[in-house]
Amino acid sequence: MAEYAHPEVLVSTQWVAEHLNDPDVRIVESDEDVLLYDIGHIPGAVKIDWQTELQHPVIRDYISKEDFEKLMSEKGISNDTAVVFYGDKSNWWACYAFWAFKLFGHKKCLIMNGGRQKWIEEGRPLTKEVPKYPKTTYKVTEFNEKLIRAFRDDVMKHIEAKKPLIDVRSPKEYTGELLHMENYPQEGALRGGHIPGAKNVPWGRAANEDGTFKSADELKAIYEGEIGLKPDDDIIAYCRIGERSSHTWFVLTYLLGFKNVRNYDGSWTEWGNLVRAPIEKP
Repeated sequence: MAEYAHPEVLVSTQWVAEHLNDPDVRIVESDEDVLLYDIGHIPGAVKIDWQTELQHPVIRDYISKEDFEKLMSEKGISNDTAVVFYGDKSNWWACYAFWAFKLFGHKKCLIMNGGRQKWIEEGRPLTKEVPKYPKTTYKVTEFNEKLIRAFRDDVMKHIEAKKPLIDVRSPKEYTGELLHMENYPQEGALRGGHIPGAKNVPWGRAANEDGTFKSADELKAIYEGEIGLKPDDDIIAYCRIGERSSHTWFVLTYLLGFKNVRNYDGSWTEWGNLVRAPIEKP
């Protein structure tokens, strides 16, 4: 993994196995299928539910600084804890949790390469036991929203300036044929299509069949070779609700070393419903 721009953010399943009892490490499972943790998880791992724990229950936004501090305390995470994220779907939701933690400025965030799939395929142990850790006193010391999060007004400015926009949804969502991925309820937006000027690179192209990330050369061939991105570009990625695009944000920021990438978490459920927002279709 040394080939990546920031190899220090990726750890192997073997590394995790060797640090199961490390008091300075907290393993966090974050899945699309929120029932998977109860079926069996890495020993010592805690669950973070992206919808009920990271998002505000009423306002479409993330939890407050105070609630994030409370959540970290309850999970036994301190400011100095190395948090290792893993999950299903090639770590798609693990990257979403990673991005949310970075919003609140947590320093030591790691991804277990290959996620839940690779851990299980290697025959490593799972448990149904839910761990209990001593509460911590966690304090948010910085908030990185302006650096890594984009809002609809930012996207409007991006369109006007003709800066790079990456639509990481499936091709049929990009064309407007679908409003969600295949085999999902087609809900969440009144209009289909894509943001004007956005190029389509489905998020899953960055992952191998075993859930690991593709090599740096393969990723460069996709993002630099195919669509012409440059490491110093001002880039906004989006999908439907910002979860798939967090995977692409992670790839561009940490694996390829791009300096200025933001995730538009409003994504298509906001843009496709936004009055007078411009939309393109083939």
